[in-house]
Amino acid sequence: MTLKLRISKKIINIYPPYRGAGIRIRFKDNGKRIISSIKLKWYNRNYVGTHFGGSLYSMCDPHFMWLLIENLGPDYIIWDRSAKIQFKKPARGTITAEFYIPGEEYQEIRQKADQGDTAYPLFTAHVTDQSGEVVAVVEKELYVKRKIKTPKETPVT
Repeated sequence: MTLKLRISKKIINIYPPYRGAGIRIRFKDNGKRIISSIKLKWYNRNYVGTHFGGSLYSMCDPHFMWLLIENLGPDYIIWDRSAKIQFKKPARGTITAEFYIPGEEYQEIRQKADQGDTAYPLFTAHVTDQSGEVVAVVEKELYVKRKIKTPKETPVT
């Protein structure tokens, strides 16, 4: 686990947008899996008493990008490209989402980017309630490209 991820683990849960929404983040399997959860409180419910949809998306936003950055390494440019959330049912109680990318997907993405192509991997996360029912499905498309290394200039003597 990189120093950057270790620092992120320490401060992510006090990050104001997450803290204000009541979102909690846990890292598992040495940074290979991220668990995000949110409890329904008076300050994060909507007009009809269920979870605010923006908070549900917020709890899912950066995690696939983080996983790629951590597991592909510094030689790649990685950005979110698009996102979609589909609400399946009203969300109440504690809501959880798990983010994981299998090892073979990292290899496919790395191979495509190393050939000079841009990879646009699409990932899906299921947001579930306490009984395990899916309350929302989030799709994230990312942009992955290998950084172009420029040769270092040598001083003229």
